[in-house]
Amino acid sequence: MPPELRHVFDIEAEVGPVRDLGAGPHGRRRIVPILGGTVSGPRLQAEVVPGGADWQRVRGDGVVELVARYSIRTRDGVEIAVTNRGLRCAAPEVMARMARGEAVDPALVYCRTTPEFVAPAGPYEWLNTSVFVGSAVRLPDKVQIAVYEVL
Repeated sequence: MPPELRHVFDIEAEVGPVRDLGAGPHGRRRIVPILGGTVSGPRLQAEVVPGGADWQRVRGDGVVELVARYSIRTRDGVEIAVTNRGLRCAAPEVMARMARGEAVDPALVYCRTTPEFVAPAGPYEWLNTSVFVGSAVRLPDKVQIAVYEVL
């Protein structure tokens, strides 16, 4: 049977300026600090805890590999670890505009992620037992991710 998707929540993470670490053997390395944000949707309400970061690698073909590590805290105080891996790519001129901090039409950019969650036993442990995918939009000062559970 083909999988189905169920929307579970949206993440809106506020981000700081890109720190460019320069070129390495596998591409240009960057770090984007995660400053906070919100999680809202039918299955979860939470806040993005400040202090995480998105470690990026810009490959030779222009594709950005993303690995964001941060945590979210639910309204009842439960902290859940998040590791969100993904890819972002677009035409070179669109990627150049994004690198300059300009807003671009999200329809011109492919950005998909695979968030993984580590929740303690209790009401949020359902996050430990499913595969999730995200459809992300990068704006100049934030990232918006619609998160879907794969059924």
